[in-house]
Amino acid sequence: MNYQEILENARTCIGSYCKACPVCNGRACKNQVPGPGAKGVGDTAIRNYDKWQEIRVNMDTLCANGPVDTGLTLFGKQFRYPFFAGPVGAVNLHYGDKYDDESYNEILVSACAKAGIAAFTGDGTNPAVIRGAAAAIKNAGGFGIPTVKPWNLETVREKLALVKEAGAFAVAMDVDAAGLPFLKNMTPPAGRKTVAELKDIVDSCGEIPFIVKGIMTVKGAVKAKEAGAAAIVVSNHGGRVLDQCPATAEVLKEIAEAVDGSMKIFVDGGIRSGTDVFKALALGADAVIIARPFVTAVFGGGAEGVETYVEKLGAELEDTMSMCGASSLGEITGDMVR
Repeated sequence: MNYQEILENARTCIGSYCKACPVCNGRACKNQVPGPGAKGVGDTAIRNYDKWQEIRVNMDTLCANGPVDTGLTLFGKQFRYPFFAGPVGAVNLHYGDKYDDESYNEILVSACAKAGIAAFTGDGTNPAVIRGAAAAIKNAGGFGIPTVKPWNLETVREKLALVKEAGAFAVAMDVDAAGLPFLKNMTPPAGRKTVAELKDIVDSCGEIPFIVKGIMTVKGAVKAKEAGAAAIVVSNHGGRVLDQCPATAEVLKEIAEAVDGSMKIFVDGGIRSGTDVFKALALGADAVIIARPFVTAVFGGGAEGVETYVEKLGAELEDTMSMCGASSLGEITGDMVR
């Protein structure tokens, strides 16, 4: 199976919103669910993609010839590549009824683990979503990262109990989901968090590294560090929660410089190729998260689709590293992009 076949297969079953475009850039779906929509006109998601394309890589082949190592060590785990599948929720609502959240995560988590990376899993108003995600991660030997919505503290603690039982090697919270319309006035309640509330949640995790997803400013990164987060995700929720927001590529470098290695940094939003992954690492990210194209991979080819997509991204990253003079992730530097 190749990537074109995945796209063609996905278009037959992915529902009426997603178009399984050759490049997921936000232009075809705009403000429709699944994305970048649900709020506003969708300009932020389009900007996410475009800004990565404006960054160019600097070719330099006057260096020692040899193998390229794309491996990453993170939170005591070894990964084949520095990119992860992103969390997606309400799969059957947004992408068609071929899969629900449980069956989607079961395929995604195991296929990613087999391919040498990890998957972030989503959360939802239905408690079965996080239970299914936790079960999939447990079956994969803890090789996955549950992402909990910013519910009230009591509900978060209940979900963290499932995370611990699953043996997940890390846990995340997408605090930017506070802007999702479907979470407004819901039971359990969800919304913004103070630093003190976030610290309470981090402390509840014990030794499990806690990742705060939805950081778009230096000030936000400092708050996450103050709360005790082990990592942040520079993210605007794929452009779904606020129009006129900067692209993640526009703020990543200043946030990475401010953090200065004190926390791990992930970034998402419009990253669609291995070359984009390289650019993100050059700007200061430790790893990258890619969400919607993995949905297309699952709908278009199941576990084989996921493995094919991982191999595609990995080959693109390896080639870019080779052509820009980096033999390992640690050798990727800011002067390799412009």
